[in-house]
Amino acid sequence: MSNKTIIQTPDAPAAIGTYSQAVRVDHTVYLSGQIGLDPSSMQMVEGIEAQIHRVFQNLRAVTIAAGGSMDDVVKLNIFLTDLGNFAKVNEIMATYFHQPYPARAAVGVASLPRGALVEADGVMYLQD
Repeated sequence: MSNKTIIQTPDAPAAIGTYSQAVRVDHTVYLSGQIGLDPSSMQMVEGIEAQIHRVFQNLRAVTIAAGGSMDDVVKLNIFLTDLGNFAKVNEIMATYFHQPYPARAAVGVASLPRGALVEADGVMYLQD
């Protein structure tokens, strides 16, 4: 039987729906989607670059709460309302991740929660 642990931190936005910030099962942590909400005000930060940074800062906070770091992320999914912003995502992502980079998908979507321009979720693997 696997061991399921709910991960929660005040350093990332509180869940705005029926989900947990992350769930750990054995060595794998499933990170819920993060948008550009400031965790202290729960307000969306302004502009695509600020939202991309905030998304990765929020994900980083959850990885730390789970006992790991961004280097432990093995799969990342990026959702953009405008794929024209993909180059900005690549540029900013390089400041939060180091080689070897995680596997990744980037998907253009019609809309995201709270009018967000970008959302990312991921999977991390922790060795104990």
